[in-house]
Amino acid sequence: MENRFKIRYAPIVVVAEGAVPKKGQMVVKDSSRDEFGHVRLSGIGEWLAHEIADRTGKEARTTVLGHIQRGGTPSAFDRWLATRFGLRAIDTVKDQDFGTMVALRGTDIVRIPLAEATAGTKTVDPALYSEFGVFFG
Repeated sequence: MENRFKIRYAPIVVVAEGAVPKKGQMVVKDSSRDEFGHVRLSGIGEWLAHEIADRTGKEARTTVLGHIQRGGTPSAFDRWLATRFGLRAIDTVKDQDFGTMVALRGTDIVRIPLAEATAGTKTVDPALYSEFGVFFG
């Protein structure tokens, strides 16, 4: 890290949620749990930023990847889809159809009850993992 600072480049450090410091305990922001009873994994980034700042004397900041765009530069389809979602969300508010959300079903944007959207854990079909291996090894 010090070498990166010497050439005036800020180092980028990536840490996975659920990572545990050597000889330490899992770091979580608080003891809250999600609606499925799982511990909310958040806090290791803040802990690590504090450690970096203490050890280097340099400011360290965190960014939660889940809070920013994950797929690189958006395509024309991505931008169009976002606009379509926005338009349907505006219609939903205009119609006072509260307690619903907009979702993509095939190529259609539909309203679904929030209770349906949060009724259970969504999982990936295990058959897709072999396809993922083509891209990610």
